[in-house]
Amino acid sequence: MSTKYNTKKISMAGLLVAMGVVYGDIGTSPLYVMKAIVEDNGGLQGINPEFVIGSVSLIFWTLTLLTTVKYVVIALNADNHGEGGIFSLYTLVRKGGKYLIIPAMIGGAALLADGVLIPAVTVTTAIEGLRGIPQFFERFGDNQNIIVIITLVILFVLFMVQRFGTEIVGKAFGPIMFLWFTFLGMMGLVNFSQDWTILRALNPLYAIQLLFSSENHLGLFILGNIFLATTGAEALYSDLGHVGKSNIRFSWPYVKLCLVLNYFGQAAWLLNVYQNQEMQQIVNLNPFFQMLPTGWLVIGVIFSTIAAIIASQALITGSFTLVSEAIKLKLLPRLKIMYPGSSIGQMYIPAVNLILWLACSLIVVTFRTSHHMEAAYGLAITVTMLMTTILLYFYLLQNHHAKWFAWLITFFFGAIESVFFISSLVKFFHGGFVAVLIALVILAIMFIWEQGNIIREAAAEDVALKDYIPQLAQLRADDSLPLYQTNVVFLVPDMTKGKVGRQFVYSILDKRPKRARVYWFVHVEVTDEPYTREYQVDMMETDFVIQVNLFLGFRVQQEINVYIRQVIHDLMKQGRLAKQPQTYSLTPGREVGDFQFILIDEVVSNVTTLGKWERQIMQAKLAIKKIATTPETWFGLEYSEVKHETIPLLIGLTRKTWLKERKK
Repeated sequence: MSTKYNTKKISMAGLLVAMGVVYGDIGTSPLYVMKAIVEDNGGLQGINPEFVIGSVSLIFWTLTLLTTVKYVVIALNADNHGEGGIFSLYTLVRKGGKYLIIPAMIGGAALLADGVLIPAVTVTTAIEGLRGIPQFFERFGDNQNIIVIITLVILFVLFMVQRFGTEIVGKAFGPIMFLWFTFLGMMGLVNFSQDWTILRALNPLYAIQLLFSSENHLGLFILGNIFLATTGAEALYSDLGHVGKSNIRFSWPYVKLCLVLNYFGQAAWLLNVYQNQEMQQIVNLNPFFQMLPTGWLVIGVIFSTIAAIIASQALITGSFTLVSEAIKLKLLPRLKIMYPGSSIGQMYIPAVNLILWLACSLIVVTFRTSHHMEAAYGLAITVTMLMTTILLYFYLLQNHHAKWFAWLITFFFGAIESVFFISSLVKFFHGGFVAVLIALVILAIMFIWEQGNIIREAAAEDVALKDYIPQLAQLRADDSLPLYQTNVVFLVPDMTKGKVGRQFVYSILDKRPKRARVYWFVHVEVTDEPYTREYQVDMMETDFVIQVNLFLGFRVQQEINVYIRQVIHDLMKQGRLAKQPQTYSLTPGREVGDFQFILIDEVVSNVTTLGKWERQIMQAKLAIKKIATTPETWFGLEYSEVKHETIPLLIGLTRKTWLKERKK
């Protein structure tokens, strides 16, 4: 596990990590939610008590129904050996039907895409708070360029430090975020205590009335801004594995109390100043910063900036985990994964980090103000929540809940999230198309990868290894050929019932006869459990043909070189494999011979009868594969003896070619 404490038990360490990792996104939402609601309704001059009470009532009940009931109470039960998130949920229910991959792919792509906006929105909003400091405003005024530059610098530093690991800094996140939530609650209480009438917002009737009130200029579309208060709920579920459900459930009441107090405090402040003409003249007014007591603004800006950085860090770490899980589930091409920290949870994916940094920076430069970013944020995440609801239906059925109960839960939350989705559609034309476009690109790659796997598995020609054992035995004993290598290892994508792809046997016998002492065929099967490390061996009644199935969890690094050496030592100890003494070696008494890993670079053969659509899918998959990480990096073979061979991939029937002899 990535943590050094028992995540199944409530502990102080677990509670603090939950504060720092799980609540990053949802904990910074008070920075921009009320600001977006007020601005989109025409500013202070466009609001009144009915509007303010209704708005904060909508926020409270959204946090209660979606975040608390759906995710904290229900979704956290759907853990896959302690791991959460839409891909972990999919692995739990995928036996219910092959089509369940569709909501998992859509939800995962949308979550990655909308997450690109989180660092841009939170950091920009925090830095814009500098305008409330008189010295800063006197020097720069409303010049947005300085805000953009400071934001870009912070994002650059944040993404650059990822390669060094964040384990040391991460330990400080929990206490800092605990102080941040306490700060939110205290500042909210200071203002809230001046107007207790805000307690009326606990009555859901005020929320419903606002949706149909003439004072609400956006009508139903106001929910697009309300939804920003709960966008971090999906991240809360995804980060389940870091701290465990008990620590999340125990810490959430305090977090929610602090959030609600802050929203109520902002509402009380708005009721006190909404008719103040001086306040009405403030451009891009942010109730969060404006309600802070005199002398606390500088502290508020610094604190909110640190909280925004921590929220962004949680998003980046979550993106690495999400992409890693998708790769292990064969939904994305292999990418280089590094582990800069001492724990498996401290991963770093350079390609993802670069793309996130470029995308975040481009969004800051393009949208410039937090208001414009808020208008684009939240659309895609509603799709992820809907997809999670669909998968939860199958989870409830699988766990023997009554069908009527599963339908009730699905319909209730599906209806709420559908309304949020419809209300957020207006964001598509205000920048939401950026997140949708990113999601579609990610989804297209997932679709190509998944379909390519299906086409290959359905039509590729596999051969039974046992049928070629006599030839392999003869080749092994043929002294007329030089010894190619002591151990020749092939990494095969499938090894069902002792069968392997025809191209692997072709490489040994036809491409160039490879005389070896032992022929290894290694298959990696990614298990539904996150941290499985097991293997299974079939020597096919020989001492020179070995099939190895490695069962690795979807969060385990695939260091094939290390695992194979352990397997060969185990077989030698059991007397099932002859020792391979080396005459020349730096290691005295070395009993394991040399290895040659053969990696097959496939190309779609021109003589296959694939349809035009299938051929395009396969060619697209192979093209993506070329620009992704190398197999050496993925399988941990950077320092091993590796050889690449290009072999035509024959899928389906072979097209016959006829030539007519021309007479002289």
